[in-house]
Amino acid sequence: MRGAARPAALARAVCALALVLATGCAGGGAEREDDKGGAAPAATGPSRAVVRIAPANGAKSVDTQGELKVTAARGRLREVRVQDAAGRAAPGRISADGSRWTPDRHLATDTAYRVHAVAVDAEGRTSTEDSTFTTLDPESTFLGTFTPEDGSTVGVGMPFSLRFDRGITRPDAVERAVRITTEPAVPVRGHWFGNDRLDFRPEEYWQPGTVVTAELGLDGVEGRPGVYGEQTRKVSFTIGRSQVSTVDVEAKRMTVVRDGRVVRKLPVTAGAPATATYNGQMVISEKHEVTRMNGATVGFGDAYDIPDVPHAMRLSTSGTFVHGNYWAPNAPGRANVSHGCLGLRDVRGGHDEKTPAAWFFHHSLVGDVVVVKNSRDERIRPDNGLNGWNLPCSRW
Repeated sequence: MRGAARPAALARAVCALALVLATGCAGGGAEREDDKGGAAPAATGPSRAVVRIAPANGAKSVDTQGELKVTAARGRLREVRVQDAAGRAAPGRISADGSRWTPDRHLATDTAYRVHAVAVDAEGRTSTEDSTFTTLDPESTFLGTFTPEDGSTVGVGMPFSLRFDRGITRPDAVERAVRITTEPAVPVRGHWFGNDRLDFRPEEYWQPGTVVTAELGLDGVEGRPGVYGEQTRKVSFTIGRSQVSTVDVEAKRMTVVRDGRVVRKLPVTAGAPATATYNGQMVISEKHEVTRMNGATVGFGDAYDIPDVPHAMRLSTSGTFVHGNYWAPNAPGRANVSHGCLGLRDVRGGHDEKTPAAWFFHHSLVGDVVVVKNSRDERIRPDNGLNGWNLPCSRW
C-alpha cells in the first residue's frame, strides 16, 4: 500500500514544483519590463489642467474683437472649437506651448457663439470647459459698395474697388477683412484713396483669363469707433481679352490694340486748347447706349446740354467720356473741339452700327484701358475714376 502511494505523492510534488517555476518566470518577466520603463498604470483622479474662457458664460453684447480668449493653466490646450448657432466655425489657433487659443479674425455682430475647450495635464488627464456668449448688436454700421459686379467679365485695367458710406479711421482692420485671391495666382495689393475708398490691383494689368475672387468679411469689423461693418460676401469676376487703346491728341488718332495686335485706327477729336483732355491711363467704368451731357454738371455752365449723346463710356468721375459725336461730324481726325471728352464720329440716335463710335462701343468692355498722350492738360488724378494706374507702384 505504501509503495503504491509513492508515485502519486511524487506526481503531486512535480506539479507543485512546475507551478512554482511558472509563477516565478511570470514574476521575473514583469519585473524586467518595469525595469525597462514599461507603461505605468493610468493616473487616476481629476485633471490638474484648468481651462479658462473669456468672456464669461452667458455674456451679452461682447465686442467682436479682443474679448474672446481661451487659456490653460497647469496643462496644455488640446482642442478648441468656437461655432455659431448654424455650425459655422470661428477659426483660430493654439499657441506652440498650448497655453492659449487665439481667433484668427474678428467675430460677427449680433451672433451667439458656443465655445468647447479641452486641456490635458502632464499625466494625460483631460479637463473640459463649455461656454456661450452673444456679440454686440451695433447701433451704427458701415457698408461698402463694390465694382465690378459679381460674375462680370471685364477688361485688364479693372481694379476691385470698394466705396464705403462712412469714413474709415481704422483702415488696417478693414483691409485685413478683404481677401483677394486669383487663378492663376498673382500678388494683389490694396490702396486707400482718402478714408472711404479702397482699391485692389496687381502691379501690372491683369492677364487675360484671370479669375479674381474678393471675399468681404466685414461683418463685425470696427471701421471707426462704435461703427461696425455688416457685410459677408464673395464676389468673383473674370478678366477678358486684353484691349488697350491709345489716343494721340496731337495726331487726333486712336489706336486700338487687342491681345498685342493693332485691330483698328480711328479718327478722334479731343479737348480744345482751353478745355484740354487729361493725359494718362484711364479705365472705362460705365457704358451707356445713350446719355445726357450737361455742362452745368461739370462746371461748364450752359456751354452745352446734349440730351442724346450716343455710345458713351465714362473714363473719369469728373466727366471725361469717350463717346459718339454727331454734332461736329467733321471734327474727328481734323480738329480738337471738345470740352475734354474724346469724340468718335457717330450719327444721331446711334443707329448706324458702321460708325467708328458704334464699333468702339460694341468692342469695348468695362475695365478696358484708354491711354491719352500728347495733350496740353495734366495727368489725371489716380482717384478720378478707376485710374489708380497713374499712381507709381512705389506709392501703391
